[in-house]
Formats: sequence, C-alpha cells, structure tokens
Amino acid sequence: MDTSVPQSARIWNYWLGGTDNLPVDRAAGDEFRAVFPGIDEVARESRRYLSRAVRYLAGEAGIRQFLDVGAGLPAVDNTHQIAQRVAPSARVVYVDKDPYVVEHGRKMLAGSSGIYLEGDLQQPSRIVALAAEELDMGSPVALILNGVLGHIPSTAEARDIVAQLMAGLPPGSYVSINDGVRADEEALNKAQDNYNESGAVPYLMRTPDEIAGFFDGLELVPPGLVPSRQWHPDPGDDVTGGASQYSGVARK
Repeated sequence: MDTSVPQSARIWNYWLGGTDNLPVDRAAGDEFRAVFPGIDEVARESRRYLSRAVRYLAGEAGIRQFLDVGAGLPAVDNTHQIAQRVAPSARVVYVDKDPYVVEHGRKMLAGSSGIYLEGDLQQPSRIVALAAEELDMGSPVALILNGVLGHIPSTAEARDIVAQLMAGLPPGSYVSINDGVRADEEALNKAQDNYNESGAVPYLMRTPDEIAGFFDGLELVPPGLVPSRQWHPDPGDDVTGGASQYSGVARK
C-alpha cells in the first residue's frame, strides 16, 4: 500500500468521522473541506440515503440478497446491518477493488454475515461471477452502487457497466444508485477539481440527465431520480437543498 497517496475510501471514512484513515487521507480531506465546508454533510447524506434505500429494498420490495459494489470501508450502519434490521435472513456481499479495503473490511466484519470480496467495477462479468458463488441467482438481488460510478471516467462505460451487472442478475432484481452531480456550487466544483488533481482516483461529477441514463431499460421506483434528500425521506427530514447528489432505485 502506497501510504503517500490519498485513497477515496479512507478519505470518505474520515469525513464520516471514522478512524480507518491515514495522515495523507486526512490532509486531502481537510484540503477539500477548506474549499467546501459542507463535504461532511454530503458524506452523511449519502449514508442516510443508503439507509433509506436498503430499508425500502428489504422491506417493501422484499429483497433478501444484496450486492454492494465499491462499498469502501465499513462505517456506521453498513448495508448488512440496515437490511438485517428489517429482514434478519438478508445476505450481503460487498465488493471493492482496493486490497486494503477488502482486507480491513474482512477483519472489521469478522463474525458478521457480511462478506467482502475483491473485484473491479470495470470488470462487471467477474463481479457477477463472484456474486454467483455466494448468492442464489435464482432469486432477486439488490445491486448497490453508492457514490462509486463517478470513479468511472467515461459516462458510456459507466452505463455499460450498470447494464452488464443488471443483465447478470435475475428478473425482479433492483439497482440503487447515488452519485454526485456538478451542482451550482462553485466551492464544491472547485474542491472536486482540486481533489481530482491530488493523486487520488478522480471522481467525475455528472449531470442528472447523465445519471438518469444509468437506469435505461429499468423501471424507476417513484419518485424516480431526485436529489438524495427527496428520495423516500423519513418523517421530519429536511428535503430542501442537497442537490449535489442524485439518487434513484429501479427494478429489472
């Protein structure tokens, strides 16, 4: 592991208040925060959306199998914990390309039902094959892509990746996507541009229309693709603002 280069999963962990990060990650996170102080809230809102989406999938949609790709480091309320509060029998497979994340994730989840596998989002057929070894491909699966498609530099490639992953999952499966958009916030856009030049893996913020293309051929769950705060908010949630992330869930 090159400890001189910041890594997105560890930076995200830092913004969420975790301790599984290195000085170089904290430095990169602080530089981002100095330009855009709201990044911690963006990170927290991404996790809140994940919680609402998984609760919907395990509850109303009745899904019992989850494939969380680009999962990053375990944090508070991981996918398996959220799902199993609704459905104790739910099974979750996490996939990440970073060997550090996978090794650390396995240690942190030892004794739980969460499984960490090493796989690259840019090799979707291999991810489907890995998932098939752990999940029942005769029953629907919920694919989770939370804040990861921005790391794919080509929008066309990102669309093809989602299509290939969903093609490998059974009918009745779902996909949940949450990603950053290039918002009308100059500070956020500048901070992201600086981050992309830091040596970490760049993250491309797309337009809502570009993200909507990831759902082509699928049936969007109401209210469709919307700012993250507006997707199935909990009672009392503030649904204003927060347009720097868009989210949606769709069914195959």
